[in-house]
Amino acid sequence: MNNKLIVSAALAAVMSTGVIASAEAASKKEKCYGVAKAGQNDCANLAGTHSCAGQSSLSDDKGEWKLVTKGTCSTLGGLSKKEAKKLYLASK
Repeated sequence: MNNKLIVSAALAAVMSTGVIASAEAASKKEKCYGVAKAGQNDCANLAGTHSCAGQSSLSDDKGEWKLVTKGTCSTLGGLSKKEAKKLYLASK
């Protein structure tokens, strides 16, 4: 068998393991609104005033989110997206 083929197959196997592990890790996380400290949010906010991680200007802003271990958001004092969106729309 061709050595190049063997190396390619081994590399593909290793890379697919990393993709599966990443997907599994992501499935064990959830967005938690209202727990991110200033500059530590994970992405865009509900208000649409920014679209990148690390751009929040207030700590514990109900429109900012951070990924947390699934099932821990409420114990951290956070909100689901639905709850946060309801508060955001009510404040407009």
